[in-house]
Amino acid sequence: MNATPNSSRWFWATLVLSSLTIVALVFAFWEVIENRYFRDLDYMSLHYLYISRGIASALFLAVWAAWFVLHDRRKAETELRRSHEHYRGLLEASPGAVVLFDADLTVREWNHAAEQLYGFAKSDVLGQRLPTVPAENEDELREFMRAVAQGEELLDQETRRRHQRGGLIEVQLSLLPFDESGTLLFLEVTFDIRERVRLRERLIEFEKLTTMGEMAAGTAHHLNTPLASMLLRVQMMRERAGSDEALASDLARLEQSLGFCQQFVRRLLDFSRRPAVRRAPEEIGPVVEAVLGFLSPSFLAKQVSLTAETRGAEAVQVLADRNSLETLLLILLSNALDAVPPGGAIGIAVDAADGHVEIAVRDNGCGIAPAERALVFEPFFTTKPIGKGTGLGLPIAKSIVSQHGGEIELESEPGNGTCVRVRLPIHAERAAEVRR
Repeated sequence: MNATPNSSRWFWATLVLSSLTIVALVFAFWEVIENRYFRDLDYMSLHYLYISRGIASALFLAVWAAWFVLHDRRKAETELRRSHEHYRGLLEASPGAVVLFDADLTVREWNHAAEQLYGFAKSDVLGQRLPTVPAENEDELREFMRAVAQGEELLDQETRRRHQRGGLIEVQLSLLPFDESGTLLFLEVTFDIRERVRLRERLIEFEKLTTMGEMAAGTAHHLNTPLASMLLRVQMMRERAGSDEALASDLARLEQSLGFCQQFVRRLLDFSRRPAVRRAPEEIGPVVEAVLGFLSPSFLAKQVSLTAETRGAEAVQVLADRNSLETLLLILLSNALDAVPPGGAIGIAVDAADGHVEIAVRDNGCGIAPAERALVFEPFFTTKPIGKGTGLGLPIAKSIVSQHGGEIELESEPGNGTCVRVRLPIHAERAAEVRR
């Protein structure tokens, strides 16, 4: 039966009027029968006839009332069922995760989108405490509930919710009041905004990158002059060294190191504006030897064992910018050096096959977790401690490889070290010789 006052009044008015009508019809029909067929009955027979008329009227009235009530009840149940199906349909069709809970955070309703977003089945959460609120966000939710209970609107708030597997999900939340038979419930509607947050963070990173480009331009302006001056003085000292080969060798290495510093500053500026690369045929072997010679003091200081395997690829040429190749190898070997413990091992292998040269830098360091491997080529992401890395090394390395038409990939497991592989196309004039 309908619960509203108007519908209830109409129900009772209809029932009473229809009952009076039935009683009147039964008595009228009985009076006609009595006058036609039972006019000459004695007093006792007429008494029983009146009793039977009352009983018949009561039976008719009871049957009618029962039918009327049951019919109205079935009608109300049908409407209630349709209303419930309509409500369920709207609930399940909602693109947002809909959760209904009371003031004690006991779940009353849970739609399919909530199952998909949070990983909890509806049967597991109904009647249970809301499982998606992280402990650090529970006070925030209580404050939201207090505001809603006081009539304030709470729409499109960014917060976090917990997945069944324990991870945190960035969501956009709207909290609405829901009255159920005088009890205040809370209807929470959330949308997954992880992609939006990720894009926003990327925009922030791009802003940082733009700022870094401006800083790099200033750095290059301020450092190039003293670096050039030091290079000139080292060259003059090397010329004056004369026959002292040991001193000349040390000065030549110092000159090369200053050149690396100068080039790295320029490369930082180049990374922000991606200038055209000046390519020429370069042999891989001498480039590898130059970078290893530059880093040899660092290897010795950390007591790291270094193995280099060229496998007959020393004379292999690639069409590349030599400074870019040196910067690429410097980044990969420096990362490996930072990853290994004192006394660790680093290996570099160069191999040529199928028109490509592959450079593999392997270490036995700490390795990288699976969740972080997909982010290592993103600007400003670093697994190193604060102050140890800028998060620009591997992005610059990837930029260099891409500019040279190559590929770079990283393989790593926590505790089992890391291997970075770079594949570059062999210079066309040498590719046939390599295949032979």
